[in-house]
Amino acid sequence: MEYYYDHGICAFLMAESMIFYFAKKQSGKEKTMKIIETKNLNKTYRRLMKPEGLKGSIRNLWKREYEEKTAIKNLDFEMEEGEFVGLIGPNGAGKTTLTKMLTGIIAPTGGKISVLGFYPNDLKNEFKQQYAVVMGQKSQLFPELTANDTLRLFKEIYGLEERQYQETKEYFTELFDVKELMDVQVRTLSLGERMKMELITALLHNPRILFLDEPTIGLDAIASGQIRKFLQEVNRERGTSIVLTSHYMEDIKTLCDRSVVINHGCKLYDGSTEALFERYQKNKKITAAFLEETGSFEFPEYVQIMEQDSRKIVLQVPKEKSGEAMEIIMKNHPVDIGVEEDEIGAVVERIYKEGDLNEEI
Repeated sequence: MEYYYDHGICAFLMAESMIFYFAKKQSGKEKTMKIIETKNLNKTYRRLMKPEGLKGSIRNLWKREYEEKTAIKNLDFEMEEGEFVGLIGPNGAGKTTLTKMLTGIIAPTGGKISVLGFYPNDLKNEFKQQYAVVMGQKSQLFPELTANDTLRLFKEIYGLEERQYQETKEYFTELFDVKELMDVQVRTLSLGERMKMELITALLHNPRILFLDEPTIGLDAIASGQIRKFLQEVNRERGTSIVLTSHYMEDIKTLCDRSVVINHGCKLYDGSTEALFERYQKNKKITAAFLEETGSFEFPEYVQIMEQDSRKIVLQVPKEKSGEAMEIIMKNHPVDIGVEEDEIGAVVERIYKEGDLNEEI
C-alpha cells in the first residue's frame, strides 16, 4: 500500500494545531494554577463583655452584652503555585486569623475562599493531605517520643508508603543535618532543634502548600539562618508554595519576593517586597557599646538619640545617613557597633498613614 502526502493539507493541520494551542494558552489552561483565592473575605468575632466583680457576674446571668470584633475585612488575596509570600502586619492585624481560615481551622463570616480547589472549612481528607501548618508558638510534636518515633507516627497518619517515607525522611534529615538527633526525645531538644523537627514533620507528606506562623520566634541568629536556608531550598527544589507570617525583617526580606501587608483586617499593600521596603523602610537603628567610658557626642539634627550612657548609645537615623553617624561614633573610640533595620511595625504604620499605594509602587 502506498501513502501520498498533500503538503497543503499538512500545512493546514499544523496551522490549526497552533491556533488551538495558543487559544488554550490564552484561555488560562496553560497558566500557573492559583492555589489560593479569596474574594471579599470577612471574619467577625462576637465577644462577651462582663462588668467587673461579683455584681457584674450575677447581672451577666440575666443580661449579657456583646461586642463585635472584625478580624478580617473584605480581603481579596490570590496566590499562584510555587510562590513564597510574606504576610506582614502588627500584632492583632489579622494575619493568624487569615492563616486559620485558609487552613480550615475556623470558618469565615462572609465572602469567598478557595484553597487548592477546596472550601477549607469542609476539612476534606483530600484537602488536609495537601497542606501543612507550622506555628512557632504551638508544637505538633510529642515530647516523650523520639524524633524517629514521631515521624513514624505521622507516616501512619498520612498513610505514606515505606519507600516514600524513607526517601523523604532521608532528604530532610540530610538537608538539616540532624541525623544524630533522630533517636533523642523531643523534650530534650533545644528550641532551634525542635523547630527543625517541626518542619520535617510538616513536610513529611510533601504538601503542596506550607503555612508558617512565626517559625523563627525566639531563635538565635544561627538557628534562624538555618531555618531560612532550609525554607529556600524546599521552595526552590521541591516547588512547595509557602505563606509566611513573621515580625522579623530578615525573614521577609530574605525569603519573600512578594509581600502582603495587613492591618486592622484590611489589605494595605500587595506586591514586591523589595519595592515595599525601599520606599517605607526609612530609618536604621545603630547600637554602639564602647570599651571605655566616653564623653558626649555632637550629632547632626537628623540623629535621634534613643538611649545613652557613658558606655552605650542607641541612635535612630535615616538609612542614607547611617554611614555618617557611625563615622562620628567610631572616631577615636574603640567600639562594637550593631545596625538594625526599621521594625515591621514602623513600616506598616507608614503605609497605613499613606493608604493603599500599590499603583504608585
